[in-house]
Amino acid sequence: MRDRKIIDMGVIMGKEVKTNAMRILDKNNIKYELNTYDCDNFVDGKSIADMLGQDYNISFKTLVATGKSGQYYVFVIPVAEELDLKIAAKEAGEKNVALLHVKDINKVTGYIRGGCTPVGMKKQYPVFVHGSAKGFERIIISGGRLGAQIFLNPDDLIKVTGGKYADIIVH
Repeated sequence: MRDRKIIDMGVIMGKEVKTNAMRILDKNNIKYELNTYDCDNFVDGKSIADMLGQDYNISFKTLVATGKSGQYYVFVIPVAEELDLKIAAKEAGEKNVALLHVKDINKVTGYIRGGCTPVGMKKQYPVFVHGSAKGFERIIISGGRLGAQIFLNPDDLIKVTGGKYADIIVH
């Protein structure tokens, strides 16, 4: 029993276990801050922001959609907002897009629901970050697993994902 490693919230034997997103940010010399919290199951972004006393405007969720062409797209929007599918499709150059079914998130991204982040997915998909992010020095995105958040500059997120800013929420 003494040889067994205990994995708890991404910590093995007192050492932080990096997610793919963290490794990519490190490799690209992008400054970020990691925040961890207790979370065993999926909890929506608004509830997490409430629990941690964080501003909805700087707390972003990652949504993955499929275009009519079969291409995947990643949309990063504030947690309290809703993706405008028509505008998202136009930004992606598609006739329409539909949100990816929850059961397909891991297969497509390599991440799980509630731990999906635009950095370090299985493949690099086109990324669109809501333009409101530009107004902040730091935004919060998922850290790549449940109970982990990354605070980073939105321009750094754009740089590391090859993304672009877009007005993609329902008004």
